[in-house]
Amino acid sequence: MSKQHLLTSYSKNINLNNRVVVAPMTRSRADNEGHVPTDDLHGLYYEQRASAGLIITEGSQVSTEAVGYINTPGIYTDEQVEGWKNVTKRVHDKGGKIFIQLWHVGRMSHPDFHNGALPLSASAINPHAKSFTPEGFKDTVTPKAMTIEDIKTTVKDFQNAAANAVKAGFDGVEIHSSNGYLFHQFFNGTSNKRTDDYGGSIENKTRFFFEVLDAIKEVIPQEKIGARFNPSLNGPFGMTMDEDTIPTFEYIIKKLNDYNLAYVHLSEPFTDVSEIPFAVTEIAKHFRPLYNGTLMINSAFDQEKGNKVIEEGYADLVAYGKPYISNPDLVERFENNLDLAEWDQDTFYTTGAKGYTDYPKASK
Repeated sequence: MSKQHLLTSYSKNINLNNRVVVAPMTRSRADNEGHVPTDDLHGLYYEQRASAGLIITEGSQVSTEAVGYINTPGIYTDEQVEGWKNVTKRVHDKGGKIFIQLWHVGRMSHPDFHNGALPLSASAINPHAKSFTPEGFKDTVTPKAMTIEDIKTTVKDFQNAAANAVKAGFDGVEIHSSNGYLFHQFFNGTSNKRTDDYGGSIENKTRFFFEVLDAIKEVIPQEKIGARFNPSLNGPFGMTMDEDTIPTFEYIIKKLNDYNLAYVHLSEPFTDVSEIPFAVTEIAKHFRPLYNGTLMINSAFDQEKGNKVIEEGYADLVAYGKPYISNPDLVERFENNLDLAEWDQDTFYTTGAKGYTDYPKASK
């Protein structure tokens, strides 16, 4: 392969050695009472992948109310901050950069995580999906519609989590506004039936996200903040598009030009949306003209497609998920045009080192 755009450096608010990004991926290895990342598992896992231009961690909950999957780490206690300090040091010692993804799952949670209390969401609408509880997958329930006080508390939770991320040594934070989780539940009219300042109009449906963004930039510079979106998500995580979905995301992306973010992180559709008249089938191509800052794209990219999307100007950075599970040296494999190792899906969400830190690097 001739020039590989993926392997060129990048510097626009964020200085990266290459344009290959470790996508945020839940791996469920924080199997301890405090949901603390550990040095022998999380520290080693992220260190192994430090040759990436940027690592974005797995989603890390900003509060106990934000939890919705078993064994996922948080960033809301002193103990968790100390655990993450070890992780960031190991990555930095290898010359890498690492952002933490700040996460609240909203209605994708389950009462089992909240001592029987209902999970929170924009409106009391059951996503009719599955929640991964300590007792296995269970059907989701009808959530509690957030009060104004709930929203204010959650804004503060995200701000505190971002401040904790600074203490833990992260290079930045990514707001998880994607994949059917809390902010996405506010964005979409099919999950948000509110009649107050957080529902109805596009401006109202996006208000919560921008309040969180404005709160976070009080404790961390804007150029150290990223945000992730999945505009054409339809089906997974209980999300259903309507005719206002894409205009809502267009409004968000255009408004983000008023900020000075590290990047906007978009996902191509997870499912076939070609039969939905108001869906967008090519996300990078559609949103690139709308956003002046750094654009990261994700979902089902290989080496060739990753180089091509950058060469064509539709994205600046490419985030890889599953290939990074089984190829900790993905950058080096791209450099040398080596075959990729296959991943073991049975160990994606299990505990321990197997299928997590035991994938070997390639021998040239």
